[in-house]
Amino acid sequence: MGMQMRNVFRRALCMVPLAFGLSFADAIPVGALSASGAQARDQQLREIRDVMRGGRGGFLDLGFNYTPLPTQLPLESPYGEHEGFAFKQHVAGFGSGEVARNTQLGALLWFERSGWDGEDFFVLPQYNDFSHVASLTTWGLTLTQARYDVTFAGGMQHYNVEHVGDVYPEENDSLLYSWAHLRWNHFSLQGNFHRSDVRFLRLSLDLESRLVYGGRSRGILTYLPNVDFTVYNRSADRFSADTYRMNWEQNLYGQILYAEVSYDFPDDGFHSAALKYYPDASRMVAFEATCIRRNKEIDGTDDLLWGGGVEFPFVRFAYNSSYDYENFFHAKGTFIVEFQFNLAAIDGFLFARGGTRSAPLETITIEKKNKDKMPEGDNLIHLNPSDASTSVGNKPKTLEATGIRYEKSGNENGGKQ
Repeated sequence: MGMQMRNVFRRALCMVPLAFGLSFADAIPVGALSASGAQARDQQLREIRDVMRGGRGGFLDLGFNYTPLPTQLPLESPYGEHEGFAFKQHVAGFGSGEVARNTQLGALLWFERSGWDGEDFFVLPQYNDFSHVASLTTWGLTLTQARYDVTFAGGMQHYNVEHVGDVYPEENDSLLYSWAHLRWNHFSLQGNFHRSDVRFLRLSLDLESRLVYGGRSRGILTYLPNVDFTVYNRSADRFSADTYRMNWEQNLYGQILYAEVSYDFPDDGFHSAALKYYPDASRMVAFEATCIRRNKEIDGTDDLLWGGGVEFPFVRFAYNSSYDYENFFHAKGTFIVEFQFNLAAIDGFLFARGGTRSAPLETITIEKKNKDKMPEGDNLIHLNPSDASTSVGNKPKTLEATGIRYEKSGNENGGKQ
């Protein structure tokens, strides 16, 4: 049954690039696969940083990338190009509960398995001379004090290599990292460590007011930027593309149109930019146009790569997306299909990761709850102030009571009701 479903997906999806007349991707360089561990560690902690903006509630993410044809993402090695399949499978979860007044204790788990292999598979790859299969697991505990809006989080990251072919540099089959996260109000500090070495530090200023975190739904405070500054230890990770990186996210209109810019310095300059449109501020659906400067250290070129994508609740389509270029082995020149789903929850709000307001149906429900509730029940008195007579002289005010159900006692009218 599994192979039949894969064949159905393959036949349907392989028609997409053919229908648009687009060429298949350039080959994936060996160096991009070797650098995947550092990029995955960075991306997972970025996602954790986003989820920890609230510090409480829950989060669920799952999905996998799918390329139906072996000619879409070949591998470029010293021996030439090899047909095969790049893949990424990911799942993540976070949950918390109240252990004391205004105090939330939680746990999180992020897992990703990715690489390149000679055959298409769900579980067991081929493991040939050109395969590269590795996994990364990030876990940790969180503690949030809602009264002071402070969150502490920390844990470990495990990078495990299942198989490294002969064309790749030697890698340790298991590496253990630690990480820590501290958030206070709109500020957060995040670090990643290997033994006593600092791999990177990230300072984030999430200044934009967001309704899901108790902020505002409109006004000047919603136009404050979200900025993060990351310092990488360049000597620690092979193929690290930069020493310092700054990311700037800016709400352009109504928290549905955003611009994002990344800049590397002191030497590398412009890194990437994106224009993103979310039909609803919950970010369940997204459209983006992106531009990224290709990594000359890996690709041997320094030109700009233009692309974009569209994301729906259960599937994402992208072509030359800057996200895929960075986090999917510098994939370019073809459609990437990702079957995925992510949902965050906090204080009754449901939204996708990074959303500013709750999902549309949830917003309607919350708005109804915030309205004045009318008393319910047959035995309740509903007072209508407009029917109240004004006091005249010494006569008291009278109010007309409506909606009363009056039941006679058994002693009245001969016991009849």
